[in-house]
Amino acid sequence: MRKDVRILLVGEPKVGKTSLIMSLVSEEFPDVVPYRAEEITIPADVTPERVPTHIVDYSDAEQTDEQLFQEISKANVICIVYAVNNKKSIEKVISHWIPLINENTDKDSRVPLILVGNKSDLVEHSSMETILPIMNQYSEIETCVECSAKNLKNISELFYYAQKAVLHPTGPLYCPEKKAMKSLCVKALTRIFKVSDLDNDGILNDNELNFFQRTCFNTPLEPQALEDVKNVVRKNLTDGVCDNGLSLKGFLFLHTLFIQRGRHETTWTVLRRFGYDDDLELNQDYLFPPLKIPPDCTTELNHNAYLFLQSVFDKHDKDRDCALSPEELADLFDVFPYMPWGPDVNNTVCTNEQGWITYQGYLSQWTLTTYLDVQRCLEYLGYLGYSIIAEQESHAAGITVTRAKKIDLQKKQTQRSVFRCNVFGDIGSGKSGFLQAFLGSNLMRQKTVKEEHKSYYAISTTYVYGQEKYLLLHEVFPDFDYLSDADLACDIVCLVYDVSNPYSFEYCAKVFKQYFMDSKTPCMMIAAKSDLPEVKQMYGCSPLEFCRKHKMPPPQSFTCNTAAAPSRDIYTKLTTMAMYPHARLRCMCTCNRCTFCLCQNFLNSELLQTVRAKLYAVVLRRHVSQADLKSSTFWLRASVGATVFAVLGFAMYRVLLKPR
Repeated sequence: MRKDVRILLVGEPKVGKTSLIMSLVSEEFPDVVPYRAEEITIPADVTPERVPTHIVDYSDAEQTDEQLFQEISKANVICIVYAVNNKKSIEKVISHWIPLINENTDKDSRVPLILVGNKSDLVEHSSMETILPIMNQYSEIETCVECSAKNLKNISELFYYAQKAVLHPTGPLYCPEKKAMKSLCVKALTRIFKVSDLDNDGILNDNELNFFQRTCFNTPLEPQALEDVKNVVRKNLTDGVCDNGLSLKGFLFLHTLFIQRGRHETTWTVLRRFGYDDDLELNQDYLFPPLKIPPDCTTELNHNAYLFLQSVFDKHDKDRDCALSPEELADLFDVFPYMPWGPDVNNTVCTNEQGWITYQGYLSQWTLTTYLDVQRCLEYLGYLGYSIIAEQESHAAGITVTRAKKIDLQKKQTQRSVFRCNVFGDIGSGKSGFLQAFLGSNLMRQKTVKEEHKSYYAISTTYVYGQEKYLLLHEVFPDFDYLSDADLACDIVCLVYDVSNPYSFEYCAKVFKQYFMDSKTPCMMIAAKSDLPEVKQMYGCSPLEFCRKHKMPPPQSFTCNTAAAPSRDIYTKLTTMAMYPHARLRCMCTCNRCTFCLCQNFLNSELLQTVRAKLYAVVLRRHVSQADLKSSTFWLRASVGATVFAVLGFAMYRVLLKPR
C-alpha cells in the first residue's frame, strides 16, 4: 500500500476548485473564496482508506505553467473540475487539460483522472451524457462525479473516489473496451488460486474458501454467504462451480464481477495480501524479506519450512510414487514466473531409476538452495506462498541462521544439520564420480550423464549416531593458483587422487600444504579408482606416509565401478568428521594414529586382556566354594583387583590423550 495520496485539482477559472476544497474542510460553503487554497493534509485516521491525503489546488492567477507541470508530475491522481452549467469548461477537458496532463506524465504509468462536474445545484439536468463519450475515449479516466460545493453534495465521495483511484486503480485490472480483466490480472489471480488450492484438485472447497477468506479479510464466510457466492457463479457460469467447489473459471468470474460493480478494493486486497504491487508484479519486500546473517554462520530450513515443502510435494505427487515426474514438477513450479530447476538438478540430488527427483532429492535441493543462496530460497518460498499458507509474518520465518562455527568448536557440539565438504583433486582424479556415487550412481549410470547437465554439487542425507544430517559435496575446479574463499570455507576437505595415475597425488599434497596444513578443518585423503591397479605415486613420500606425518586418517580406498550402487560408508565418515572436528575421531579404522584407534588398541592389548582374564578368574571361577563367598579375604582381593583395573585403565587413557 502507498504511504500517502496526493490529489491535484485543475480546471478552468471559476469552476469551483477552491470552493470544493474549502467545503470539504469546513463542511460549509465559504462566503469568501480566495484565488487558491493552501495545500491541505487530511490525517490517515479520518480517511476511509486510513492513508494520509494531501489535497493541492491550482490557480492560473497565482501559479506559472512550470509550477503546474511540477504539480502534475508529483500528483498521484488529478481531478479535472468543470462547471456543469458551462459548456466551454467541459470542452476544455478534452481540448486542453487531458492533453496537457498526458504530455507531462510518463506514457507507461499514466496518472488516473477523475472528472468532477461542480455546481450541479445550478442546473436540473445531468452532464453525464456529454461526459460518457469522453470517459470511453480515455482509459485513464477512472470515474466522473457530479457534485455541488454550495450544497455539499458528493464532496466527501469525490475525494474518496480520488483516493480509491490511487489505492485501488482500475487500469491494471480491467479493460473497459473488452469488458474483461487484463492478462496480468488473470495471471496473478490464477497463481493465487493455485496457491490456495491446498489439495491441488483444481477446486476451492469450502475449507479452502474459508481459509482464503480468513487470510485476505480476517474473517471466515458464513455458510449461507458461501452458498450465496456459489449460487451467483452457478447462475452466470455453467462450469464455475464443480463438486460444490469454486473452479478457476468461477474464481476469475467473481473478481470480474467485483471490478465491474466498482468493488476494486476487494480484488486489490486479495492481490496485495499475496504480495502484488500496483503493477501486478510481486513486491520485492514480499519476495526478499530482511534476514541478517552474521559472518561464519550458515542458513538452513527449519522444521515448519520442511513441513510446508513436504505438503507442496504431496499435493503435486499425484501418482503417489514418492517422485516428481517432469509433468508433476512443471505443475509444482507453475506458480513461478520461470522454471527454477534445470537439468543439472537431476545430477545434484537423488533420483529414481527413471531419473525423476525423489522425495528425498526434492528436500535435498531445497536444503542446498537455502545453504548456498538463501535469498533465492526466500524468493522461491514467496512464489509458493509460504508466509500465507503457513500463516507466518514473512518467508524469513522459515529460515534458521546457525550460530558461528567458532562457537560450535568452543562448545564442542553443533546444532547444524548441513555440512559442507569441498572436494579437491587434479583433472581426471575421479572427483565427479565421487560426487555422483554419493547419489547412488555407479560408473555405468554416470556415463549416461550429458556434459551440459553435469553438476558440481551433490547433496543427500547421511546418519551419524542415529541423527539424520545433510552432507553437501562441492567439486572445486582444479585451478591451484585461484582458490577463492568459498573454495576454502567448508566443514571438511576431501582430497581425491587416482591410484592408477603416478602424478595424481602431488596435486592433493600441494593443496593440503598451501591451504589446509595449518587450518582447523579436518581433511581426508581418498584413493579413487581403487578397482584399477595401484601404482607408486611420484612424490617425496607415499600417500600413507604423508597422512601419518600430518596426522590424517590413512587414504580411504574408493571406487564407483560397481554393479550396484557404490558404498556410502565413506560419506558417513566424512559427515562424522565434519560434525566432531574437535574430537579428533578422524576415522573408524585401525590407523593407530587417532584417539579412537589408540583407545581401541589399548582395550584390545595383551596386557589389558591378561589383567581382565585374571580378574575374571578370581571373581567368576566355577570352583569358588561357599566358604570363599563368605570369606572377607576373597572379597577384599576382588575389590583390589577391580580398583587396580579401573585405575590402570584411566591412567593409560590419560597418557594416550596427552600427546593429542
